[in-house]
Amino acid sequence: MTFYEDDSVVPELIMRMEGDKIDDGDNGEGDYVNLRDENGAGERCNLCGFYWGFGWSVFWYWVKMALMFTFFGLLAAACVMWVGPFFMDKEIIPIINWETRTFSTPVLAVLLFASVALFPALLLPSSPSMWVAGMTFGYGFGFLLIITAAAVGVSLPYLIGSLFLRKIQGWLDNYPKRAAILRAAGEGNWFHQFRAVTLIRISPFPYILYNYCAVATHVKYGPYLLGSMVGMVPEIFVSIYTGILIRTLADASSDRRTLSAPQIVFTLFGFCAAVVATVIITVYAKRQLKVMQDEPLLA
Repeated sequence: MTFYEDDSVVPELIMRMEGDKIDDGDNGEGDYVNLRDENGAGERCNLCGFYWGFGWSVFWYWVKMALMFTFFGLLAAACVMWVGPFFMDKEIIPIINWETRTFSTPVLAVLLFASVALFPALLLPSSPSMWVAGMTFGYGFGFLLIITAAAVGVSLPYLIGSLFLRKIQGWLDNYPKRAAILRAAGEGNWFHQFRAVTLIRISPFPYILYNYCAVATHVKYGPYLLGSMVGMVPEIFVSIYTGILIRTLADASSDRRTLSAPQIVFTLFGFCAAVVATVIITVYAKRQLKVMQDEPLLA
């Protein structure tokens, strides 16, 4: 149907709305409303709205991710260029100079070994000692020094905890949710225990607390020790990298020179890569621990 107005032809658009599709058993399309022209063409409004909303949610997700990474990148750049040098001049460089004047390399290696081995039994963090090992010995000897000392550091609390087994078990009973994952590590066969201990070491569960709690979960010493060594490898490499990074920034600050553009780029890239890798590994470990709780155990 058309209208004639001032000798011009104006087409009429006819739209038909259809409803009552809830109980349509033939095609199972459910409740929707069609907007159609005279020939019956059109799209479903609910699908259009769904795809429109989904597209915008994905878009805004990536916008927020880009803004977050940009913010942290600028923050890291500011720390490297301004905050880092000031902190280096006032704190780090004097400590490094004192360490160099006071201890020889063999004596420092013994002190670092003793601190990494004994501090966990005393409920003290050993990460600063790992940083110093990275600053002084680098990846090769630094890794060997830390991993051997860590073997002692996780064994002493395990042996000491066996003397207070009942008290530790009572403490775990007060926190059933958190203790469920730890108790799962003491079940199953040798490989199950090794895998569970490895994932616990990678996960954000407090390192020092698990050293004492492990014996109360009836995990055997063999899988406990080997799983601890494997699970601590990422943390050790991150600590060594942190020490090397501190040493690089300290050397640049003491020589009164600024890092070149490639050095800044590689430093920021390495730092961001270490953070991202740590987050990914941690999330993976938490998910795998959740899966292991639901798996059937092998005798």
